[in-house]
Amino acid sequence: MRRAATIVAAAIGLGASSVGAYQLAPAPVETSAHWREIAWPFPRDGWPAGRAFRCDGACAGTELYVRAKLGFCNCDRGVADDDEVDRVADLDLISPRFVATAPGEAVRVGELHGRIRHYDLDTPNGARHAAAGIALSRRCDLLVAVAQNAGEAMAARSAALEFLETPEMKRWMIAALDGR
Repeated sequence: MRRAATIVAAAIGLGASSVGAYQLAPAPVETSAHWREIAWPFPRDGWPAGRAFRCDGACAGTELYVRAKLGFCNCDRGVADDDEVDRVADLDLISPRFVATAPGEAVRVGELHGRIRHYDLDTPNGARHAAAGIALSRRCDLLVAVAQNAGEAMAARSAALEFLETPEMKRWMIAALDGR
C-alpha cells in the first residue's frame, strides 16, 4: 500500500513538472526558408538561454544567437556607446578572445534601437570568425544578438538584421522583452 502511494505521488510530481516545463518553454519561431532554429549552444549563465539559428541559404554557415536581458540597460540612454556593446553582446560566449574591427554604429530593428559593431573572434578550435554584435534597448531592457560566420562581418550583419526584421522575430523579441 505504501509503495503504491509513493508511485502515485511520484507520477503526479513528474506530470506537474512536465506541465511547468512546457509552459515555460519559449514558443517556436516560424523561421524563414533560409534559417532554422538550433539548440542554444552555450552553458547556463546569469541570464536565461536565448534562441539560436543557423542560415542554410545564401548566408550559409552564419549562426545567430539572440536573447533578452531584462533590467540590464540604462533606462534613460539605452545602449549609448561601443563599450556597452562590447560588454553585453554575448561575444564572450563564443570566444573570450574577440577584437572590435571598427567603431560601431546606431541600428534600429522594429521599435528597438541600439548599436551594432563588428568583431574578429578566435574560436576555441583555432579558426578565426567574423561577428556582428548587436545590443538593442527598450526602456530598461536589452535584447542582444551575435551573428558569426567564417566569412566576413558584413555578411553576418546583413543576414542577421534581415532575419531580425521578419515579423515572426519582431513578435518574439517583443514577447521576450515583455517577459513572456
